[in-house]
Amino acid sequence: MGVPTYYTRLLAEPGLDRSACAGMRLFVSGSAPLLAETFAAFRERTGHTIVERYGMSETGMLVSNPYFGGPERRIAGTVGRPLPGVGVRVVRDDGGACAAGEVGNVEVRGPNVFGGYWRMPEKTAEEFTADGWFRTGDLGCFGGEARPDDYLTLVGRSKDLIISGGYNVYPKEVEGVIDELPGVVESAVIGLPHPDFGEAVAAVVVGEAGAVPEETAIVSAVRERLANYKVPKRVWVVDELPRNSMGKVQKNLLRERYARAFASP
Repeated sequence: MGVPTYYTRLLAEPGLDRSACAGMRLFVSGSAPLLAETFAAFRERTGHTIVERYGMSETGMLVSNPYFGGPERRIAGTVGRPLPGVGVRVVRDDGGACAAGEVGNVEVRGPNVFGGYWRMPEKTAEEFTADGWFRTGDLGCFGGEARPDDYLTLVGRSKDLIISGGYNVYPKEVEGVIDELPGVVESAVIGLPHPDFGEAVAAVVVGEAGAVPEETAIVSAVRERLANYKVPKRVWVVDELPRNSMGKVQKNLLRERYARAFASP
């Protein structure tokens, strides 16, 4: 069981091959979205198909790609189907149900969901809907892109959503392009205060020693693949990204670190 970064770093090890993993039964990924490219590369190198799944401290496990039935049922880029007895829905900000492939707010309910925050009734009331669904704070969609309608895909946290010039930018989409570039180990895309756009897209990149692409190359590569409003206006190259004890990237610390990047002198 590991976060996606573990698998990225394992793939960087020359000794990772099928013989090295011959004694392993299962590899599981969670805590953050796993890139489809990492999923495919790991399967090619090791012969193992990673099981990606989704859960929270407040809920336990919610959704999983299947363990039984063959690895071909594990779909790259998705976290799979809701577990038995678990309700999962994706809704718009007004509470209306999202169509297949439409990104919205992920809400859950079931016997696995906690009853509320300890001695924090206001926060509990804020995080639950009137009809009893828990607001996870994650953004995602069911189906879309030739995926089964009951498979859930996560695109990021709602608080990480960037609204630049009135357009929604999902960081995972931009990170996916940057992470494919030669010399890039991983990236974190964040929104920073901007006097004209409200928020500007920015990227913090961890590169391989001696092979990190320059800011102009990263920007050009993203511009070739994505709409202009999704292109980072600044790129920083760092040795590592800040993480919490679960291995998740702490984007809040990055936003604090670079908060004045676009401020007037």
